[in-house]
Amino acid sequence: MATTTLVTRNALADALMAEDTAEDTGWLDALDRITCPAHRRWIHQCCHSDLHVSRVTGHRWCRPCGRALEVAVDEVTRTVALRCPGCGRGARTRADAQLVAACEASLTASTAA
Repeated sequence: MATTTLVTRNALADALMAEDTAEDTGWLDALDRITCPAHRRWIHQCCHSDLHVSRVTGHRWCRPCGRALEVAVDEVTRTVALRCPGCGRGARTRADAQLVAACEASLTASTAA
């Protein structure tokens, strides 16, 4: 069990380093990362943080309600859902789809190690 944890931590560290480098050199858009440079975690583990809400880009934001979308990450089924606590709308925008795709890729990468 400890070996699996160590391998998983190494995979995260490697992914963070690779994405940091790719972003710094212009090969990766910051919004396409599967790791979080602020929290130093897989994006699916911290996307619920208010730090990941952006009114400008629409990430985790319901424009009609002016509220942050809630995130539900199911690590067993590897699914991610967004929902507005005000109007109940789900993921509809390109920004929503981008976050869901990044989280799903993050879930896969975190368990592939």
